[in-house]
Amino acid sequence: MGKQASMTSGERSDLRGSRPSGAAEPDAPAAGSRRGWAARMGAMSRRRRLALTTAAAVLAVAAAIVAIGNTSNSPANSHSDPVAPAFTLALLGHHGEHISLAGLTGRPVIVNFFASWCEPCQKETPLLARFYRAAHGSITLIGVDANDKASAALRFTHAAGVSYPVGFDPYPMHTTISYGVGGLPQTFFLDSQHRIVKRIFGAVTEQELRAGVALITASAKRG
Repeated sequence: MGKQASMTSGERSDLRGSRPSGAAEPDAPAAGSRRGWAARMGAMSRRRRLALTTAAAVLAVAAAIVAIGNTSNSPANSHSDPVAPAFTLALLGHHGEHISLAGLTGRPVIVNFFASWCEPCQKETPLLARFYRAAHGSITLIGVDANDKASAALRFTHAAGVSYPVGFDPYPMHTTISYGVGGLPQTFFLDSQHRIVKRIFGAVTEQELRAGVALITASAKRG
């Protein structure tokens, strides 16, 4: 089924292990300094916490993940396309402000999940930034920075030239997990009713961006 249906080893950037070799993990307290499961979770590295969090969430979101994962086979604007999970996230770089999917009711939306430490994202994000600027406001694009540090995310997005809004989704990554994202980057194309009509695993290309925009724009006109 091509890139949308499966990921090659070169495309996959697993959230549990896609940090560059030798990259430092966040400081963790000594295991003996706390008690219970919460303490052990707090002492784990970011990648190990993600692995456990994702595993624990599988049963709760299994139906949603299966439905979202099958969107590549569904025709645009089909009632079989799943509705994207709603979210409200802190707006990266804007203290006290938020970005929400509900605030974009009636508008087609592209949602891109990424992180500053994700190697494929380091090439993809500048491409998205250029594509967004070239559209001159004709598309709505939201970035979701997952399992990251705000300072690193800000440096990364500024360097990449990002001017679209970015929601910050740190651990335990409720929004990222609700979309069934187990590897970065991933991109979702939502129609005007915020149904997921297209999903890209791995770094998106300009050709895929154009095709996705055409798809969600056409569905908006039909609606």
